[in-house]
Amino acid sequence: MTTRLDKVRQLQDIFIARATGGDSSDEEYSKLRLELLRDSEIREILPQFVRTCDGLSKFWGSIQAEFSTYKERRMFIWKEFESLIVLLEQNIIVVAQPADDDISAILVDFDTEHVHIAWQKALERRNQDPEAAITMARTLIESVCKHILDEAGISHSDKDDLPKLYKETAKQLNLAPEQHQEEVFKQILGGCQTVIQGLGTLRNKLSDAHGKGKKAVKPSPRHAALAVNLAGSMAAFLVVTWEERSSKAT
Repeated sequence: MTTRLDKVRQLQDIFIARATGGDSSDEEYSKLRLELLRDSEIREILPQFVRTCDGLSKFWGSIQAEFSTYKERRMFIWKEFESLIVLLEQNIIVVAQPADDDISAILVDFDTEHVHIAWQKALERRNQDPEAAITMARTLIESVCKHILDEAGISHSDKDDLPKLYKETAKQLNLAPEQHQEEVFKQILGGCQTVIQGLGTLRNKLSDAHGKGKKAVKPSPRHAALAVNLAGSMAAFLVVTWEERSSKAT
């Protein structure tokens, strides 16, 4: 049985052959390319030239113009396929979740320009660039909080960190634990605060937002999936709560 990893490696070999004067089949390339593009789990992680070059002649024209030696071309192709091959070898491709579409529908109606774009970038980078995905997860929550505070007429500063922004937003939405008497609600809302604090910590420790030392921990797609999924759920919860409260006030 030919696995996805086998197909990706075959595709890489085809590109290397075409880029270095070897034999390569346009028919085989077209078949492999279409099979992999139909795979929703890895389509967005494929190198950009796989998605844009529907024929090997297009690829040849671009790589010939960009790199003059075979060695440079091989190194470029290996580098472009490296992250996808590693993910497939370790069997840690993050599968899109049904909740992704539900969250997207909520966020796109709320704010397309900032909030929804941050969410889409976080989703796109979960597999291919975990550090950037974690950064975007935090950006998503920050954008939602600032948007709600702006609409509520509450001032905030660019220097305010995520926990502070969330605390003020939660207060406006009656989601602060101290605003409730029932213990179960206090526990749930306290858990939400913990999630936000955790996202901030995860971003500081594992994202690409800060310089790294020799012993820095490199996040994997599962770390990114955790951050993005938590951020998406929290963002949707805040948006729906704000919209419900706003509709009651009008």
